[in-house]
Amino acid sequence: MPTSQPRRARGIRGERFAVLDPATGEAFEEAPDQQPDELDAVVGRAHEAWRSWRSDPVARATALLAAADAVEAAGADIAPLLTREQGKPLAESYAEIARTAARLRYFAEMAPGPQSIRDGRPVRSEIRWRPLGPVAAIVPWNFPLQLASAKFAPALAAGNTMVLKPSPFTPLATRLLGSVISTALPEDVLTVVTGHEPLGARLASHPGIRHVTFTGSIPTGRAVAEGAAASLGRVTLELGGNDAAILLGDVDVERIADRLFWAAFRNCGQVCMAVKRVYAPARLYSDVVEALAQRAKTAVVGAGLDPGTQLGPVNNVPQLARVERYTAQALADGARAVAGGHRLDRPGYFYAPTILADVPPDSPVVTEEQFGPVLPVLPYGSLDEAVEAANDTGFGLGGSVWGTDLDRAEVVADRLECGTAWINHHAELSLAQPFAGIKESGVGVAGGLWGLYGNLRPFVVHRPEEA
Repeated sequence: MPTSQPRRARGIRGERFAVLDPATGEAFEEAPDQQPDELDAVVGRAHEAWRSWRSDPVARATALLAAADAVEAAGADIAPLLTREQGKPLAESYAEIARTAARLRYFAEMAPGPQSIRDGRPVRSEIRWRPLGPVAAIVPWNFPLQLASAKFAPALAAGNTMVLKPSPFTPLATRLLGSVISTALPEDVLTVVTGHEPLGARLASHPGIRHVTFTGSIPTGRAVAEGAAASLGRVTLELGGNDAAILLGDVDVERIADRLFWAAFRNCGQVCMAVKRVYAPARLYSDVVEALAQRAKTAVVGAGLDPGTQLGPVNNVPQLARVERYTAQALADGARAVAGGHRLDRPGYFYAPTILADVPPDSPVVTEEQFGPVLPVLPYGSLDEAVEAANDTGFGLGGSVWGTDLDRAEVVADRLECGTAWINHHAELSLAQPFAGIKESGVGVAGGLWGLYGNLRPFVVHRPEEA
């Protein structure tokens, strides 16, 4: 099954588009700008590849383990490219690659077996699990490889083939990753397509695609669901979050300040599960604001390829404009920028790590997902008030509670309306656990066995018991 060399992508025309380095704002490479009508051939080849890929789970597992080895071996080539197009520090790019390889290994070792049903009748019923066919993944620019692997690893392990579309802001590392993985997989089992809209819309609505999994904004997620509905395709949608962190009255501010800060600012705040708003007891409010502001003022901001960088640039111009707009609105409404609050005077898309105090609770930087290096901190009087404020949102991805009394913190965490709640940390996920949002944060479940079975369908065989 495996081949020894990366394959050239087939059926790509001459159109190309520029890829920008967010640390400079300048183009440094180009990627193929594939057109929607090219997808017919891509999906057709994925369907042909599926005929043999689905039939041998042992060969699939072997190929996926080989793919994990290939990804690790190519890390020194992939990581700098990912940092160049995404902006994150190089160490975080290597972490994405490690997570990708780990996820391939994790799902390679999963093999759903048949399940028997006994209901007292003289009939033996057995559930057997079958793959869906060609499936699609559309991934954003904040974690291009990690989010791609969260979709293709379980899909391929289940016996499906996949067409993967990265964001036009970060196509290069994903294309290289696909090329590396292709050395271990049969041809057309995993195909990476790149381009601007309406390429993604065509992929989501393609009649030959059986399942679409998407991570991104709520409006685009709705459009993906509408497109897939035309062919009654299955969808899994992860649509972002506005995660709240509630600090309890017994919290040790200095002890948790570093963890809390990086839970909000990792990857320049461009994390779906990042802490997006902090609720602190009124008597500790000034201490919390000052502790976070101190860390914001001392964080090293720079190009991701610079060894000392802790925070890179915002990835793209539209996202930078969103961060500037939300911050300016908060300041106009009476908020104080205790740290930051402005774009940095240098080339590229750099924004100073920002801590906002005295923010009106109805300000967009509180009610919406700012998705950048800006964190509002709000005081509360009673714990019920804090929980109500945390839950008063259309989002429902994650949340966290911070305090010394872990039992009490767990009671509060259980009141949060979200898919995952953490205590004294945030946005840490095991490969084995389910990941899902509620409300407008998502549809469907990823991760662990749930992610695998989301790429399978049950097939039931009934037979009479032997006489």
